[in-house]
Amino acid sequence: MVTAMAPVGRSLTIAGFFDFEGLQTNLRTEIVAGITTFITMAYILVVNPDILSNAIFLTETGDLFGELVVATGISAAIATAIMGILAKYPIALAPGMGLNAFFAFSVVLGLGIEWRVALAAVLIEGILFIILTLTNLRAAIIKAIPEGLKRATAAGIGLFIAYIALSGDPDFGGAGIIVAYGPTKTALGDLGRPETLMAIAGILIASAFLARRIKGALLWGILATAALGWILGISPWPQGVVGLPLWPTDLFGQAFVGLGQIGSVGITNFLVVMFVFLFVDLFDTIGTLSGIGIQAGYVNEQGELPRANQALLADAVGTTAGAILGTSTVTSYIESASGIAEGGRSGFAAVVTALCFLGAIFFIPLLSAIPGYATASALLLVGVLMMGSAASIRWSDPAEAIPCFLTILLMPLTYSIAEGLAVGFIAYPLIKTFQGKFQEIGWVVWLLAAIFLLRFVLMGLGIA
Repeated sequence: MVTAMAPVGRSLTIAGFFDFEGLQTNLRTEIVAGITTFITMAYILVVNPDILSNAIFLTETGDLFGELVVATGISAAIATAIMGILAKYPIALAPGMGLNAFFAFSVVLGLGIEWRVALAAVLIEGILFIILTLTNLRAAIIKAIPEGLKRATAAGIGLFIAYIALSGDPDFGGAGIIVAYGPTKTALGDLGRPETLMAIAGILIASAFLARRIKGALLWGILATAALGWILGISPWPQGVVGLPLWPTDLFGQAFVGLGQIGSVGITNFLVVMFVFLFVDLFDTIGTLSGIGIQAGYVNEQGELPRANQALLADAVGTTAGAILGTSTVTSYIESASGIAEGGRSGFAAVVTALCFLGAIFFIPLLSAIPGYATASALLLVGVLMMGSAASIRWSDPAEAIPCFLTILLMPLTYSIAEGLAVGFIAYPLIKTFQGKFQEIGWVVWLLAAIFLLRFVLMGLGIA
């Protein structure tokens, strides 16, 4: 009787429910990993409201900033908690960068679509994702990605993260190690800038911690760099620590109001906007889950991500909840790799991150004071770790090497996971066919290649 009851008893504990023993992890490691992921992506609590405030406001830009902070934090917490409890992966979600800019500057300001209608498009996208997930279609897409492209995605994400880390604008607290320069596109930044010097110092500090295998190296690197910047007067000290959050009363449920206003913008415009949200989110999520799955060792020998549907459901529910709360599309974050690099392997790390998001809405004055250059070290070192996936690509086979190289190269150059994955998907079946191995290509790969190609054609025609 005792033997039969033991597994049940263990399952009722945190360690048992999240299978710490099987994953060779422990409570402390998961907590550190969850906090590290949160700190690495905490900027979204300030950046997302700042971007969306340009489009979502009542009388003047910024008048709903406080409500957007709460909407961002709660939607991130909901999606991340579902990921941790249901899918049991240490992957965090939040309103996606790029998608929020598309929402604000292209849809609302560019096309003149009222922000409530834009939120309605995000709401419909989330509902469609739930349906696609429950019908196993999204999981089938992930399974169909060739192994080489999955590993290339991991490496490409690593380069993308590193590029983000190094190219932040120093005028807004970024690293400024790489800057835009006309004749050569990019160039080395001004090494006399205090922010740039702090970013370099932060990279050295975090690298030293990592080289010494200090637990929480990336987290301590971020905090040490931020503290040093405050002490030296390079960045202002926090103006406060705690602030009462504002419930998003002017945002909550406005997506439903937008559904009733679709006629004012035209059904065609609405469908085009919704399709772009759907498309970019779908393949950003697939790319991120595949890349992080490879990095953490979740992908099995058959190239499958266990519990993929549960992971995708977290993304879909998060997007739906986010739209209702008043924010743009919620998606999986590549910064989750920083927590995985700290040893996070179970969903409890995601639960910790979710709790941090909830708690953080009370600490916006403190969080907003962490400068961008302080997080550069974590993102760069995560890139270093993720590049290891490229070693498993069969570089001697042109049919695999060329699509994989294009995927890795174009993710940072196009500033998009989806674009890099798209080019890889188009190139892979074509080069395989040139090689005389048409029969090795599944119909799903051909279908996705056709969809990607159609999107590029529509982009060329100025339709998408």
